Amino acid sequence: MEIRKPYLMFLGDAHDQLAVKTAQGVVDWRRDWCLGQLRLEGCKADLGLEDMTIAEAAEAGVKTMIVGTVSPGGVLPDYWVDTIVSALDAGLDVATGLHKRLGSVPAIAEAAKRNGRQLFDVRFSDETFATGRGTKRPGLRLLTVGTDCSVGKKYAALALEAGMRERGLKADFCATGQTGVLISGRGVALDAVVADFISGAAEWLTPANAPDHWDVVEGQGSLFHPSFAGVTLGLLHGSQPDAFVVCHEPTRTKMRNVEHPIPSIQSVIDRTILEGSLTNPDIQCVGIAVNTQALGEDEAQALLKSISQEHGLPATDPVRFGVGPIVDEIVARFGS
Repeated sequence: MEIRKPYLMFLGDAHDQLAVKTAQGVVDWRRDWCLGQLRLEGCKADLGLEDMTIAEAAEAGVKTMIVGTVSPGGVLPDYWVDTIVSALDAGLDVATGLHKRLGSVPAIAEAAKRNGRQLFDVRFSDETFATGRGTKRPGLRLLTVGTDCSVGKKYAALALEAGMRERGLKADFCATGQTGVLISGRGVALDAVVADFISGAAEWLTPANAPDHWDVVEGQGSLFHPSFAGVTLGLLHGSQPDAFVVCHEPTRTKMRNVEHPIPSIQSVIDRTILEGSLTNPDIQCVGIAVNTQALGEDEAQALLKSISQEHGLPATDPVRFGVGPIVDEIVARFGS
């Protein structure tokens, strides 16, 4: 999959900033690929990019419009179709991470055909996956897990990859969601894999490797989320992590889009070890990544210190304060 650059990020009429996490992730980690954003009336999200019409984007040299908004169930709203068709008519390719395939919409398929343009459904893979086997394989693996969805598992994994490489460790980010695939250029969106093959897809993504090589695996969902725990469990079994980092957003009281309360960090540690030991009895927690974006500097530092003392593990905000303490823990436990 080779998506032409640069990009126009289409935000639709997103109701909040979290709803554009796909677009935000690409901008945060691949800013030089993104020339502008297109927002419909009522959009409450902003990536800090130049607002462009499709005509302006085409004139500026944009090659692909990225549909960067997530929606419950990954549906493509009917009222977005005209915008996507207009982009194709202007000579742009279109990529999306939604569950709805672009080509399944007749108007979009016809526009792509008549303009000779490409449609990219990043969530869908052409790979054929086997069922998971759970056989121990060489190499080291680290998985980010969460107290909820959208708490920073992808950002933590990307930051850890960078921090581990800076320390001289062999580390590669493994994308398991559509945004991660857009950022890294490789991976598999596990929530689009048939349930029986999720663990097998995770094994394919993290194959046997050199004994000192780390696969840093982007987590998905939460073992405690009633909507997505199945994907989370399959990823845990298939990635067979030696180490995991718990990701947490401290201001939430309920899990995203449901009424279930946020579990405690300790509950996530205990459940991850319990379930993960099926395929790796030596699984262990090496740190806690806390998204402190909503907190002031002093409040964030105090919270991190408290969490670290409570759990006897390094706690940090990977984006705000770096991943140094967690990398130190990894080196102390597994060597450099």
